[in-house]
Amino acid sequence: MDEVLNRKGTTLVMVNSVCGCAGGIARPAAAHSIHYDKRPDQLVTVFAGQDKAATEKARSYFEGYPPSSPSFALLKDGKIVKMIERHEIEGHEPMDVITKLQETFEEYCEEV
Repeated sequence: MDEVLNRKGTTLVMVNSVCGCAGGIARPAAAHSIHYDKRPDQLVTVFAGQDKAATEKARSYFEGYPPSSPSFALLKDGKIVKMIERHEIEGHEPMDVITKLQETFEEYCEEV
């Protein structure tokens, strides 16, 4: 995980889970959000509750944020620049989350 998360450029990390908001909102939002002019250099997912070591290591990069799943973190050169937490996903429409992700891409990512 360290090798992947410390790469130069931008990395979107999705902390996935088995809850309904992950399956009905977060995963579809992730899939659709990357169809945009700007997007992260790499996409990574960890699965909370299933891949505990990888999830714990990824969360160690999310300084200042409590564990949250599902969630999205955008890292730039190995440092957290934006976090979209569960409370910003659960109860929202997938399009709301897509918009949040793409606004983040617009601010921090390069054109593809």
